Amino acid sequence: MLEYLSIGQIVNTHGFKGEVKIYPLTDDIGRFEKLKEVYLEENNELVKHTVESIKFLRSTVAVKLSGIDSEEAANKLKGSYIKVDRKSAVKLPKDAYFICDLIGLEVYDENVQLIGAVKDVLQTGSNDVYVVQSKDKDILIPALKDVVRQIDLENKKIMVEMPEGLI
Repeated sequence: MLEYLSIGQIVNTHGFKGEVKIYPLTDDIGRFEKLKEVYLEENNELVKHTVESIKFLRSTVAVKLSGIDSEEAANKLKGSYIKVDRKSAVKLPKDAYFICDLIGLEVYDENVQLIGAVKDVLQTGSNDVYVVQSKDKDILIPALKDVVRQIDLENKKIMVEMPEGLI
């Protein structure tokens, strides 16, 4: 499992004092209010920054980070991901998982036949859809309780009961 989770991507600068505009990668944009520190990858190293202030914009969040004090410095961070350590991540409800923890899990059908591995998770609004890469094609599996029977992070397996006609 990843030790650090991406919660947003820096898409632009905001103002002249080093604020960055972040596109949230989380279901709950309000989680940014509770941030005290975040990590940015700089020169292939994770660097901790203290969160000095937060402003909610339309679909983004403007954040002032310690050590980023000019528009020029903020501009260099475009495209970077804002990360938190797993201990600081939001607590998920029962039967909810971080997408990064699902990527790579092997998916098996009700006959314990390997279908493939999760390569992506699409968020459609009504329910997530697992993109499972099989030998010859991608299979889209709806993440519904009557389809996904068990997720075992420890053994890196997902057991599904495939709806008829899906494959």
